[in-house]
Amino acid sequence: MFRYSKSILVLLTTATMMAACKTEMIDRVPPATELENGAYMRTISINPSNQQMSVANAAAQISYEIEAVDNQQGGLLQSYDLQIRFVDRTPSNGTNNVAYRNFRSIPASAFSRHPVSGLPRHTMVVRLSEALQALGLQASQVAATDLIEIDATIRLTNGRAFNARNTGVNITTGGPYYNSPFFYRITLIP
Repeated sequence: MFRYSKSILVLLTTATMMAACKTEMIDRVPPATELENGAYMRTISINPSNQQMSVANAAAQISYEIEAVDNQQGGLLQSYDLQIRFVDRTPSNGTNNVAYRNFRSIPASAFSRHPVSGLPRHTMVVRLSEALQALGLQASQVAATDLIEIDATIRLTNGRAFNARNTGVNITTGGPYYNSPFFYRITLIP
């Protein structure tokens, strides 16, 4: 009898352990090409790298080499839309803050495929004269230490749009690879 009790106990223990290890079916993970992903605009280079423009130089400009990245090798790019604002940090010449305004929309057609990466690239140039015109400011209303800030949104052909407010921190501050802040801050210098 003791042998049968011991066998029944082992059988019940085994059955209980097997029931506890039951796994449910898990859906397969789709291939990367089927996953819905976002997009970002990688900043390849900035010239000058300190993002400073002289208020004394009417021809002052900064150029940004940018590259569109999505799961279609940049094929979803529709446009890169820029808004601009002015932050007045020198009240001695008046308080001239200007809220965000539309600045420029760069269409996908302005980009060309880079021979190494195969992704669409464009050199985005921001001229001081164009920025002031878009902001409705005169040169006398800006001074050294003031800021021009540009907020960007990448728009896709599938209707989606990405910017600093709906993009993860890994993309916006993810180091030199992603380098996609969707935001550019230009400091004015003498």
